[in-house]
Amino acid sequence: MKAAVLNAFGEPLTIQTLPDPVAGVGEVVVDVVGAGVAGYTAGVLSGARNYMMETPITPGPGGVGRVRATGPDATRLRVGDWVYCDPTIRSRDDAVNPDTILLGWTARTPEALPLHRLYHHGSFAEQMRVPAETVTPIGDIGAADAGRWTALGRLLVPYGGLLAGDLKAGETLVVSGATGGFGGAGVAVALAMGAGRVVAAGRNRDTLDDLVRRFGPRVRPAPMTGDEAQDRRLIVTLADGPIDMVLDFLPREANASQVQAAALAVRPGGRVVLMGGVRADLSLSYNWLMHQGVTLRGQWMYGRDAVPRMVRMIRAGLVDLAGFALTEFALDDANAAVAHAAANAGPRQLTVLRP
Repeated sequence: MKAAVLNAFGEPLTIQTLPDPVAGVGEVVVDVVGAGVAGYTAGVLSGARNYMMETPITPGPGGVGRVRATGPDATRLRVGDWVYCDPTIRSRDDAVNPDTILLGWTARTPEALPLHRLYHHGSFAEQMRVPAETVTPIGDIGAADAGRWTALGRLLVPYGGLLAGDLKAGETLVVSGATGGFGGAGVAVALAMGAGRVVAAGRNRDTLDDLVRRFGPRVRPAPMTGDEAQDRRLIVTLADGPIDMVLDFLPREANASQVQAAALAVRPGGRVVLMGGVRADLSLSYNWLMHQGVTLRGQWMYGRDAVPRMVRMIRAGLVDLAGFALTEFALDDANAAVAHAAANAGPRQLTVLRP
């Protein structure tokens, strides 16, 4: 098979011929039809993000394709099924505290490296071998639509955070970092789950206005200035009532005061879910957390059941994949795809490889 291979950090991807993968027990081989290219892929491949990734590797966390072969223990999947391949792979020998990797992307801890070495190559290839439990049927689609279905990788991350925060219909949510890819997707998913109001907080006013145009008056745009007190007052004013939950997707460059501007606006008994990349230490008052009864939690990715649930939401028309602007590249143009994704990393933009 052909694959785009990263031989060393900082080098361009090279198109190489690798052995076709073979499905063993508990495994599936998928013909990749669409592989999403994240806006931060260039930072991963350059080594700037310091991901725990061993080279050479075929990158690509997850994708959409058709089942090519299954292991002997598969009971539901059939050759030819259209599927989404979740990149989140968990070790099977500890149900309480499993080690985790993202296929073709990173190991979470050094203990997860055996998984990373076994399930090494990702979706920037014509085929990939994955654990059967990471494969979810999506129903019949046209091959031309496969690229849009890679939006699952964008939608599932905020969905995991909203499930973790137990968002309920009618509640008011603040999405901090709403102008990024995951934050913007979080706005769409929250509305699909029945949020009564979403305060979309971010720096890019044009992107915030676009969210309002797409989703209507339930979205309140909150352009952030960097002044913590001023930004909090704006968020509270736009919420026009108690804020039930905050979903934070601020990037690595953000500071603690940007996180706190939204987090400290939550009502007594409210929830704050952190899913962004902020590296600064927060300074949240013990006394405030205790007396306000606020739940603060981190959330990385999502549970396995989130994938079929999101597929059903799309099939029901609650989430419209047509809302994404799609740009596709052939596998031979993988480096161009990485550059395009970096330059077009907004919440509506999808960059996809079509192996």
